[in-house]
Amino acid sequence: MSKFNLKILMVLSLGHLVTDIYQSALPAILPFLKENLSLSYTMAGVILMAANFTSSLLQPLFGYLSDRQEKAFLLPIGCLCAGVGFSLLSFSSSYALILMLVIVSGFGIASYHPEGYKTAHFFTGEKRATGMAIFSVGGNMGFAIGPIISIYIIKYMGFSSLAVIIIPSLVFVAIIIFYWRDISITELKKGRTAEKVFAQERQKGAYISLSILIAIVIMRSWTQMGLMTYIPFYYINHLKGDPLYAGKLVFVFLLGGAIGTLGGAPLADRWGHKRYLIISMFFSTLLLPLIFIVDGYMLFVVLGLLGLTLISTFSVTVVMAQQLLPRNLGVASGLMVGFAIGAGGICVTLLGVIADHFGVPAALESIMIIPLAGFILSMVLRYPEDSKTRTMAGI
Repeated sequence: MSKFNLKILMVLSLGHLVTDIYQSALPAILPFLKENLSLSYTMAGVILMAANFTSSLLQPLFGYLSDRQEKAFLLPIGCLCAGVGFSLLSFSSSYALILMLVIVSGFGIASYHPEGYKTAHFFTGEKRATGMAIFSVGGNMGFAIGPIISIYIIKYMGFSSLAVIIIPSLVFVAIIIFYWRDISITELKKGRTAEKVFAQERQKGAYISLSILIAIVIMRSWTQMGLMTYIPFYYINHLKGDPLYAGKLVFVFLLGGAIGTLGGAPLADRWGHKRYLIISMFFSTLLLPLIFIVDGYMLFVVLGLLGLTLISTFSVTVVMAQQLLPRNLGVASGLMVGFAIGAGGICVTLLGVIADHFGVPAALESIMIIPLAGFILSMVLRYPEDSKTRTMAGI
């Protein structure tokens, strides 16, 4: 049986951080691409759609390929492709080339995530959610700093110097090659996979439970992306307020999510994954309406707590999916962090319809019902808790 390996989890988390830098930086540099190539808003939207489709919705496909045969090489190759595709955008003089590079970067991102979550699974020992949280928080950090790094480079070095952002991916490739022997041990993976073939896979309800879990993650992602999108719209466009204030609100929300991802995982290992998911969605449902009641510093407190509770189940739901599909770890990971989250992001477009017809405040307020739907689904979810895990955690 494999043991909890913090060193390898940190290496994989670093790759997650680097890969997500390129995913989150694209929207930040899109205005510069639009200006340089005189693109329309529609053309700019197609760029983001291509990025979302290749980097998120295709992840289950890469997970399927990973499950058919060990493909640890996707870790360095995926990160490198993500970096190369993004870093060359500043040299592109045609719209077609921009789309091609975005697709290359998206494929790199899509290939790293399922293989990364699958590989991390083999080094979590009995602390499954805790180990997965260490891997996941790298992505949270990368998502937060990607826009900052890219804008900093453009502001102080010029748009043509964006290529220097390739450096993090090159550093990670060098590091993972150094630890390659430990990461690519197939005997360890095979042994652990055989160990994780639980009876629930043979149950008829396994796929139904997985479908419900996917729906819950879509609700969570829809809520998260909706708040990230419409808090700035509300305070900047509707209230004509300070853009920096809106940015700080979103940052505090995401910071709370990063803290919750690390802090919530040990509690999920101790209390049970489904129970923790129910608690998270319940308190998210209670906290969300408060953002319309409080203001000033209390608004920052509420958003921080909301991010902490809502996003804290990020790694937990990945572990739950892997428990339901123990023979298809890559597919399970791809469905959770790719398809479900990507679908939640696409659902945000429905909020745009509400905003166009009823106003931005109505769109923001309508988000309140989404975590409630996630809470109801979590209550009916059938998920066999792994009692052995909780016993080993000290229960």
